Amino acid sequence: MQIICGVDVAKCWLDAWVLERHRRFANTAEGVEQLLGFCRDHGVELVVMEASGGVEQDAFLALWKQGMPCAIANPRAVRSFADAMGFLEKTDRIDAAMIAGYAAAKKLVATPPPSDQQRQLNALTVRLRQVTSDISIQKQRLHSTRDPKALASLKEVIALFNRQLKALAAEIGALISVDPVWAALDKTIRSVKGVADRAVTYILADLPEIGTISNKAIAKLVGLAPLANDSGKRTGKRPVRGGRATVRSVLYLVADIARRYDPDLASFRERLIAQGKSKMVIRVALARKLIVKLNAKVRETRAAIA
Repeated sequence: MQIICGVDVAKCWLDAWVLERHRRFANTAEGVEQLLGFCRDHGVELVVMEASGGVEQDAFLALWKQGMPCAIANPRAVRSFADAMGFLEKTDRIDAAMIAGYAAAKKLVATPPPSDQQRQLNALTVRLRQVTSDISIQKQRLHSTRDPKALASLKEVIALFNRQLKALAAEIGALISVDPVWAALDKTIRSVKGVADRAVTYILADLPEIGTISNKAIAKLVGLAPLANDSGKRTGKRPVRGGRATVRSVLYLVADIARRYDPDLASFRERLIAQGKSKMVIRVALARKLIVKLNAKVRETRAAIA
């Protein structure tokens, strides 16, 4: 049986659980070293942490650098596992134990950390998304402001954010262009007319698995795969849920643009309309067809440059 250490990560603490033993360490470089020693003393083969808004990343990367395989678990799945096991209460110690138990039941495997370039792209993309949102918020305030000084202040802030937006887009473009694989994937993704800079950025940053997994898996990963909802003789509607919302929201917009230029997408949409499908069903189906199309193209490109 694989020995797993579950780690509940907080801003200040790392609570570890392995073989019915609990230890708490500071979430610092020294604390991570102590956690590593604790794991090695107990023959740990895999350390599993929940995704915790990024506070788990320092420990995750540090353990990998020291040769300790790690994996990241979905916190919602861990909470559901805890409820199923009858642990309705919540403490750091219990959470660490539940992470270890969930990892064993789910048979999680190590997930190697992204490259330095991937982490940089992710960070820049997150900031790009933040600045885009900030511009939208400031423009909304602009429309409801009448005082000249307040208007001038808002316009100054919007101008600053616009400069940052251009600078971030340029940095991201340069980062993609100097990486041979990303440059090739960038060209491939753009080969579908209607898919432009922002969509390419979000796909490469938030969906690095594209072209490495099956079409069915990529659709499920993004949250665009219909999920079975049957019981006995009842065949329920198949909803879509979960997945990577940042990519999905972009695909909704891009698919609606791409179908104006792509005959395959256009005819697919017309068939759905003729069948009387709702606007939301059509929207989801178009986005799914687009990501499947992109996944197939990227798979071919990866194979060609391998």
